[in-house]
Amino acid sequence: MANYIVRRLLQLIPVLFGITFLSFMLIHFIPGDPVTVILGEHASPERAAELREQLGLNDPLYKQYLKFLNNLLHGDLGRSIITHEKVLKELATFFPATVELTLAAMFIATIIGIAAGIVAAVKQYSWFDNLSMIGALTGVSMPIFWLGLMLIYLFAQVLGWLPPSARLSIEYSVPTVTNLYLIDTLLAGNWAAFKDALAHLILPALALGTIPMSIIARMTRSSMLEVLRQDYIRTARAKGLGEATVILKHALKNAFLPVVTVIGLQFGYLLGGAVMTETVFSWPGVGRYIYQAIMARDFPVVQGSITIIALIFVLINLIVDILYTVIDPRIRYQ
Repeated sequence: MANYIVRRLLQLIPVLFGITFLSFMLIHFIPGDPVTVILGEHASPERAAELREQLGLNDPLYKQYLKFLNNLLHGDLGRSIITHEKVLKELATFFPATVELTLAAMFIATIIGIAAGIVAAVKQYSWFDNLSMIGALTGVSMPIFWLGLMLIYLFAQVLGWLPPSARLSIEYSVPTVTNLYLIDTLLAGNWAAFKDALAHLILPALALGTIPMSIIARMTRSSMLEVLRQDYIRTARAKGLGEATVILKHALKNAFLPVVTVIGLQFGYLLGGAVMTETVFSWPGVGRYIYQAIMARDFPVVQGSITIIALIFVLINLIVDILYTVIDPRIRYQ
């Protein structure tokens, strides 16, 4: 196992190299000029040329890329062209909000998705099976921004049950420990602020978790149906085991491998793809940070953010692979 983990970690090097190269080239081929964004369209050519030289934009692309790689090896993702702050420092500010939102979305998606998938498989062709699979298909097909706006309209504007945006009401303040508001409010013993942070989290987490919830439900149902047809399940029932024991102990455990894969992949996708949700709900996370950087042609911010998200994504895949051996000890990596 240790050799396998070391080998997988070494494999990350060419993967990350390829990701940084492709993202660097794509970013620099996007139409638009950061100098124009900073100075405006009416800046003098002399001032524009001076700023372009200061930012290193006159250097050939390969020199700019090698400079980025050199800085990356020293733990430096560069400075924002717009704010002049270090990218790593700004990412550390925005990242906890995205992590909190992603964890909440995956919690909702995993609990509801697995439960719905199990019941749909056990009650195959029942009204619940048909209804849940129609719901899953609808969830996968629904654009996140549209769903987010509908949730805001229904639960915030019409019913008034939940706040429409932001992470916390202005009357509350939370001492920063982890920058995860649910944890920080608990550590501070401020229950009113905890309830307020939870209320702000529900709608964006539900919007972000709808697509993975649908995918997990469909995968769980499919995998459970395949396992429930196996001989050892019939044997377990013939031995007189209760239906709950057969489903939860024997069937679910063996059906869980593909579900774990989907959960790991969806977690990585959510972490890097929460742009629309964070924009709709004014959530101060990495998604909005990257969106604003793209609009401003802030190349170091976009490049640094993509690199960090890619690193997290491949590490999540590594964790999923390791979990395989925990769930099914028959699997051994050589």
